[in-house]
Amino acid sequence: MLQQVNDEEIRRVLGLLYQDETARAYARLVLGMTDGLSPKTLHKLAAGGLAARDEDGTWRATPERFRDLLRATAEPAPELSFEERVLRTFLVDGRLTTTTMRRDKRLVLLRYISRVFEPGVRYPEKDVNVALRAFHDDYAALRRYLVDEDLLSREGNVYWRSGGPVDV
Repeated sequence: MLQQVNDEEIRRVLGLLYQDETARAYARLVLGMTDGLSPKTLHKLAAGGLAARDEDGTWRATPERFRDLLRATAEPAPELSFEERVLRTFLVDGRLTTTTMRRDKRLVLLRYISRVFEPGVRYPEKDVNVALRAFHDDYAALRRYLVDEDLLSREGNVYWRSGGPVDV
């Protein structure tokens, strides 16, 4: 469970690292060089959560303090819709990772892909293949799925967009 962090705690940690004496002491702790460190400096670092004393009395650096501060101040991840989750899962760098998936997920992806075709424009099959190849090497399967789901219509070797969302 993450604890709540206030600005004062962050300022304390940054302040300790800003001071030469405590910054050097922290660096030595990270490297495991504890000889010669003043108890006063070690206690300052411990008060800021940057150092801890083990059961045997030896001092060690606690770099996990930075992770904890970052996590406690991070913005919560936004809730994603089903469509957004599907797109993030199956599209990597704009390309489909697979064409094998449940129909509801495939429909989300096909609707997304259908947006590359302008409503009212007729496309020769060659142009459709080029556009779909940008998404997956099996452009023929994508073309067939788009036609089967009534997102593209076909007559001869000419295709046009007949469904899917329209950007306004």
